[in-house]
Amino acid sequence: MAKNIKTIPTSEYDEVARVIQEYYCNGCHKGNTSLLAKAFHKDATMYGFTMTGELLGGPISNLYDYINQHGDAPNIKTRIDIIGITPTTAVVTVGMERDAAEQNYTDFHTMVKFDGEWKTIAKVFHTYES
Repeated sequence: MAKNIKTIPTSEYDEVARVIQEYYCNGCHKGNTSLLAKAFHKDATMYGFTMTGELLGGPISNLYDYINQHGDAPNIKTRIDIIGITPTTAVVTVGMERDAAEQNYTDFHTMVKFDGEWKTIAKVFHTYES
């Protein structure tokens, strides 16, 4: 008979959510790119569509430039959902309303566990009309 084993402990889900909340969401809220950068691998990328339908893509530094340009987001509201997780990978959805530019988004973060730490390696997003 096959063993019925829970392969991913709940603590891993908690840690993935913590990284997204503490570094990504709070970094956006405070307009703090040093905090924000802790959520991302140094070689992370991001791609997505702006509110005008323009494709924006490239290195994650584009996100840091955006945050530096627009500042903090005192009215931001976020929701984190973990779509899937393995011992070394995770996919997370972040619903975001009212960022620093009063934009609304859906983000998908692909994460990898490097040396015991969860980092986003790719962020794809869609922007909605405010």
